[in-house]
Amino acid sequence: MAGSRKSPKNNVGLLIQPFQVLQHHLQRGSRIVVALSGGVDSVVLCDLLRRYCQRRCCELRALHINHQISPNATQWARFCRALCGAWKIPLTIVKVSVKSGDSLEASARAARYRVFAQQHADCIALAHNRDDQAETLLLQLLRGAGVRGLSAMPVTRTEANVTFLRPLLDVTRDEIEAYAWKHKIEWIEDESNSDIYFDRNFLRHKILPVLARRYPAYRTTLARAGRNLAESAQLLDELAAIDLDGTNSEEGVAVALLSRLGTARAKNALRYHLRRNGVMVPNAARLEECVRQALTTRRDARLSIDLDGNELRYFAEKLFIVKKRGKLPVDYQKTWRGETRMRLKELGGTLTMRCVHGRGISLAKLDGKSLTVRLRRGGENLQPDANRPRRSLKNLLQETRIPPWQRAAMPLLYCGKILICVPGVGIDAAYQTTRGESGVVPGWEVA
Repeated sequence: MAGSRKSPKNNVGLLIQPFQVLQHHLQRGSRIVVALSGGVDSVVLCDLLRRYCQRRCCELRALHINHQISPNATQWARFCRALCGAWKIPLTIVKVSVKSGDSLEASARAARYRVFAQQHADCIALAHNRDDQAETLLLQLLRGAGVRGLSAMPVTRTEANVTFLRPLLDVTRDEIEAYAWKHKIEWIEDESNSDIYFDRNFLRHKILPVLARRYPAYRTTLARAGRNLAESAQLLDELAAIDLDGTNSEEGVAVALLSRLGTARAKNALRYHLRRNGVMVPNAARLEECVRQALTTRRDARLSIDLDGNELRYFAEKLFIVKKRGKLPVDYQKTWRGETRMRLKELGGTLTMRCVHGRGISLAKLDGKSLTVRLRRGGENLQPDANRPRRSLKNLLQETRIPPWQRAAMPLLYCGKILICVPGVGIDAAYQTTRGESGVVPGWEVA
């Protein structure tokens, strides 16, 4: 608790700078969710927001995420509940599971941001301060990060339709603690904050105090460097957008376009394309390997580069970002019951069935038999054209230029044991409507 530390000598009044940030970025009546860990930074931010929202008629809620790592996690949640009860702030407590791995901090952060993405608010308020800014820049530098990784945390940022606001970025940790003492605000101390096994704590307790003695203004200087690097990162993004020449974010990137740019600009363009599609950008060596393989692959090759939960695939002389899917069951089967839209979540899309006259699958020829959706097993054939012989589905899919990664999840429509239709490919001649007959036209919308 707060009583475990000595009160700073230089107590301060209400922090003016965070209020200016809030007034600049928030409208009257905004819905705000404050991320409340129970530490001094988040508790002070919660108090400032409480005061601000009372003046500006904003709606404030608190969110406590229990990572279930510390043995004291339950006590922290209890503390946050008591604090919000006293301040009359609605509180939501969410438990998350953090995967063990190389970086516990990174796993915990990923878990938090998944919860943030589920909140209904105009912004999520985070309590990062100027000390956090300096620590982050140095950690990223020691990890060999590029310009974007070294950029300062912005005051506001929108990611995956969630807006994050950091009102305390220009406030030091000492100023935050001084405010808490002056206003008699209690907080909790995470015992792991003193464990120098963690890189951030090692910097905080062993390196930065030494740096401060020689360079007292290091926080301000590093923040300025971070802002300069952020400007450089923005310019690189603008260059990438120019180099991609209007390529839509969902479209594939033409390999010929990348080959004209040279390695450095090709990497920058691909990095930008991955990021705007919500894909985690690989490290520098991995990204360079992606570009090398893309530029040297044969036209008939089936290039596939793993990108965590996605893949970079080559098709029709373009690079596509493809989300990984689990293995589909061979015996997959769904029955169509007359719906106009049939969501097939396992296949990653929606089957549309539009009722028409004189086109599509003849309802009369179905003769009351059920229509089922199945998957490819190999050896299927179809006769879309009555004037041509039956052909293998494999050849038909190749001709229609359907990407290979979509073919395994294509819905095949069967009447009994007979394949009668593949949306986007064709309807078997034996089941096509004749003039005046009622029919249904299948379509396939990939999510």
